[in-house]
Amino acid sequence: MTQPDQSLFADHAYLPDGWRRNVLLEWDANGTLRAVTPDVKDAPAGVPKAAGPILPGMPNLHSHAFQRAMAGLTEYRAAGIGATDNFWSWRDLMYRFAARITPDGLASVAQWLYIEMLKAGYTSVCEFHYVHHTPEGGRYANQAELAQRVVDAASASGIGMTMLPVLYQYSGFGARAPREDQRRFINTPESLLDLLGALRAARPDNAALRYGVAPHSLRAVSEPSLRALLGGIGSDAPVHIHIAEQTAEVDACMETEGARPVQWLLDRFDVDGRWCLVHATHVDANETLALAKSGAVAGLCLTTEANLGDGIFPAQDYLDAQGRIGVGSDSHIGVDWRAELRLLEYGQRLTRRQRNVLASARAPHVADRLFDAALEGGARATGRAVGALQAGHRADWLVLDPDHASIAEHAPGAWLSGVVFCEHGETPIRDVYAGGDKVVDNRRHRDEEGAYARYRVALADLLK
Repeated sequence: MTQPDQSLFADHAYLPDGWRRNVLLEWDANGTLRAVTPDVKDAPAGVPKAAGPILPGMPNLHSHAFQRAMAGLTEYRAAGIGATDNFWSWRDLMYRFAARITPDGLASVAQWLYIEMLKAGYTSVCEFHYVHHTPEGGRYANQAELAQRVVDAASASGIGMTMLPVLYQYSGFGARAPREDQRRFINTPESLLDLLGALRAARPDNAALRYGVAPHSLRAVSEPSLRALLGGIGSDAPVHIHIAEQTAEVDACMETEGARPVQWLLDRFDVDGRWCLVHATHVDANETLALAKSGAVAGLCLTTEANLGDGIFPAQDYLDAQGRIGVGSDSHIGVDWRAELRLLEYGQRLTRRQRNVLASARAPHVADRLFDAALEGGARATGRAVGALQAGHRADWLVLDPDHASIAEHAPGAWLSGVVFCEHGETPIRDVYAGGDKVVDNRRHRDEEGAYARYRVALADLLK
């Protein structure tokens, strides 16, 4: 969207080298920053002034949009589960929900979710999209129907997207036949690439949209099918995969493949900076160091991992080994990057019974270290130029409320600590810009009422 105003002045902005004063941001009609200039003596005449300090927009590196509609509906122990309620029992409930989603319903749920993300300060999302087919498992006339609805929902909301159609071929290690309740997900590498081609033809890549692929998990693909999938995409396309989320998955991989999942993948594939290994919760010391060395991003989804009882990622050792991380909201039990970073640190504190565990000698403020790491890793996972206020990057940022209790009267060096670790009142995020477009103004999205009404209609239909 072409902007009438293509410059903004901020008293304070968080640049790659930290907080700077009197910053002028200028961007072009495509929503790309062409100049970011600190220490401007005087605000240029006629240039709007930000209502508060500016932070780069946060990338959300892992989302299953349809699951937003089931948030809060699985917080009970189902009959017959006994004392073993875990990820796998949750997954059975999720599958039943996925069987009911319609194209219109998915579009409405996704658009409302993306508005929630924008209001929380997420300005990009990596959509790990695996519901492809009709409820009976057949193909829609437009084979990319559901993925296209999700892409359009992102465009309507204003959030940037990396769309990752998912290859789901098997129900378990050893190429086990898919389950009946997985029929909406199933593709071969060839049919998934055909779907991606149809989607890209209908909705071409642009400044706000990038494509990659997502082999769902090692249990859902085989080595040959994963090689076939990777052989059909560009060498720089993002590749995301669920891995080592559950101990049962690790045990099954060792039994069937003779190796732990992360090590198996690193040994057989050229895992590098275009890869995002989502969760990677259960990695041993050797895998931790090897993953860090690879340059891949560990995609951490702390609110979902806590909700599902997954476990705790070895963040201290991984970050100390220069490993890259990013955060995502995954099942959307929560949609707030601040909560993800807070829980990342708190999990380490509870495990080690220490404070400020993820601080370092170079970054003594935990929030600053984690915010910077999530920006860099999240941007890498999107495959887009986002996550920094600098020329050539997407004009994505959020404006803090300077009067919010988490930062009021504090010096700039404490602002991120207040934003991440304080939970007082409404969000401290006042305005949000995506591609230079002010999509959230004074905590309200431009299409909030209409999108929420459509979401409620979709939810009511799903819950009949």
